[in-house]
Amino acid sequence: MDQKIINLYDQYTHSQLTRKEFMKRLAMLAGSTAAATALLPLLQNNYAEAMPFQSDDIISENITYPGVDGDVKAVLAKPKNKTGIGSVVVIHENRGLNPHIVDVTKRVAAEGFIALGVDALSPFGGTPADEDKGRELIGKLDMEKTVQNYLKGLDYLRTADGGNGKVGCVGFCWGGAMAGRLAVNDPQLQASVAYYGSQPNVADVPKIKASLLLHYAGLDERINAGIPVYEGALKANGVDYQLFVYDGVNHAFNNDTSPTRYDEAAAKLAWQRTIGFFKSKLA
Repeated sequence: MDQKIINLYDQYTHSQLTRKEFMKRLAMLAGSTAAATALLPLLQNNYAEAMPFQSDDIISENITYPGVDGDVKAVLAKPKNKTGIGSVVVIHENRGLNPHIVDVTKRVAAEGFIALGVDALSPFGGTPADEDKGRELIGKLDMEKTVQNYLKGLDYLRTADGGNGKVGCVGFCWGGAMAGRLAVNDPQLQASVAYYGSQPNVADVPKIKASLLLHYAGLDERINAGIPVYEGALKANGVDYQLFVYDGVNHAFNNDTSPTRYDEAAAKLAWQRTIGFFKSKLA
């Protein structure tokens, strides 16, 4: 697919561009309204076509834990019959706790960790089925309170049954940025993994005590523009970090429900690195 079309969709999903204006621009790139309509399913996440993750070695349940202004919804997954293991908060993209991120949470558990997929949209009753509505609600969140709700999720895992008290986080897109915020705001955090997330304010880098693993997509110019200054600050402040740029792949390359942006090879390599990182930092 034309990279201009993928870039336009990325702009639509990460800005206040209306659906009407997006479809108008898509029609111009595609050549007609009919062609734009045909392309849309290839651009949008398709949960029905994705194979849900299943494992007989884990258990999962929907839970709530106390947040700033009420209960926070989450999915909790963990391996059967394992104790003394590390824990990971899983942070969704800017559409909410969708089926893909629930699957990611279960995949983390299958690797031997207690995993908590937090629904940041809990103040609005939880993630809606309509992704565009979810994106709209993400923009209405009180960010300070949202950070606190995630910090409370980290605290929840520190005392979780079967855990060893060591906690990390992994976030994607909007969640990648949140993973950076948690590293800035929680000096007890052991490990933070960010997939194609915008970087924290450079002035906040000295606050980071966690080890970082940073995954970026080579074609993601919007996010990658912040890498040089951020990496310079990490080096200057002696932060323990690893940074990888995956050439020729798009933002959201890990999302296997997004047919035009998912890249199997990059996703598998990044996942292997992520799990290895958690095993080294949370054991």
